[in-house]
Amino acid sequence: MKIPALAYALFLSLSLAPAADSHNTLTDAEKKDGWQLLFDGKSFTGWRGYRQKAMPAAGWEIQDGTLKTVPKVKGSEIITEQKYGDFDLVWEWRIAPAGNNGIKYCVLEERPKAPGHEYQMLDDDGHPDGKIGPHRQTASFYDVLPPSKDKKLKPVGEWNLSRILVHGNHVEHWLNGDKVLSFDLGSDEVKAGLAKSKFKGIPDFGTKVEGHIMLTYHNDECWFRNIKLRVPNP
Repeated sequence: MKIPALAYALFLSLSLAPAADSHNTLTDAEKKDGWQLLFDGKSFTGWRGYRQKAMPAAGWEIQDGTLKTVPKVKGSEIITEQKYGDFDLVWEWRIAPAGNNGIKYCVLEERPKAPGHEYQMLDDDGHPDGKIGPHRQTASFYDVLPPSKDKKLKPVGEWNLSRILVHGNHVEHWLNGDKVLSFDLGSDEVKAGLAKSKFKGIPDFGTKVEGHIMLTYHNDECWFRNIKLRVPNP
């Protein structure tokens, strides 16, 4: 099912040029439309380590209203305490030169070798994965499906605005206001991509499940802010 972009357009119009003190907050219009904050800019409330009961001892910090990875330590991925089925997720991010990170969704703790489907966040030009191909570049369904060739990725160090929409089996990846990838979980297209990926043969990977949302940890600096989610109407 294709979801109207009206709610996202509203969010986008409110988020492109916010005042510094408006980060990690919700406007009245966003609250009315059902958006909720997944990061309040001050605490790790709502998050814990993957397959852990609390936040990891190292690897993450809150810095100037951002949720930031700490490089060169023994860090690990973090996930939302809550699980989600259908959702509309938006967030802003920036990454260090040659950096690698991502957001995974439909995350299961019973499947640690392939916990979830990843929206890749990468320095496409500076990281080795970017040279492998578009199926490993920013906004891809990592190692499975590539984004559109004309995506608009900001230069390294600048903030990008991303979105993941999941409704039923339908998934959309957005980048800086543009839909750059659309697919259906469990489809022939996804199965064909999986057959050529590192996830080949993993049971139930590439299908719709209710699961956590994960911020990955790859020992590179990455900053997150304005992480917001709404559950679409049926």
